[in-house]
Amino acid sequence: MTGAVYFVSGIDTGIGKTYATGYLAKLWREQGQNVITQKLVQTGNVGFSEDIQQHRAIMGIDEFKEDREQLTMPEIFSYPASPHLACQIDGRALDFDKIKQATATLVERYEVVLLEGAGGLMVPLTTEVLSIDYIEREQLPVILVSSGRLGSINHTLLSLEALQRRQINLYALAYNLNDESQDEIISKDTAAYLKAYLQKHFPDALWIDIPKI
Repeated sequence: MTGAVYFVSGIDTGIGKTYATGYLAKLWREQGQNVITQKLVQTGNVGFSEDIQQHRAIMGIDEFKEDREQLTMPEIFSYPASPHLACQIDGRALDFDKIKQATATLVERYEVVLLEGAGGLMVPLTTEVLSIDYIEREQLPVILVSSGRLGSINHTLLSLEALQRRQINLYALAYNLNDESQDEIISKDTAAYLKAYLQKHFPDALWIDIPKI
């Protein structure tokens, strides 16, 4: 089996990447696809990934054997910060080879791997490598999570321009309706604006609504 890997990123921290990742995994499994989620790097935990645990809760699954093998959470750092800082605090480097090998193993076992990043596209994984650098290097299609909160149009367009500038494939824009900070009027207008923008600039990208819990 050779599966597809989609990198789930967001327009900002706290935009709902973890919920969107878990929801899409649940939805696609219900549609018959063999799906698993992975966390690129987890910070703020020791020995486990709270994001992976949230994925499983949303999916209605206790755990996969790959969770016990730590293939879905290959790199974990204790301090809740950007990965570059968390690495410095824990005194060890981010092991990209370990991450890539874990993803490769998951790809051999599953049809789809949803690889959730940390924060947004420009989050530094190290002092030299940004998340978008890793995405570009591995040639991963992106699912970008946005929402209708005030300011998200700006953040979304900046993220889309960054992807376009590096010729990274946007697979889908996932619109998180679960964001409690949204004003209904603003949210509806934002959705309409972004749909029109995608149709013009990313005509092959999907629009996926992420419903409220």
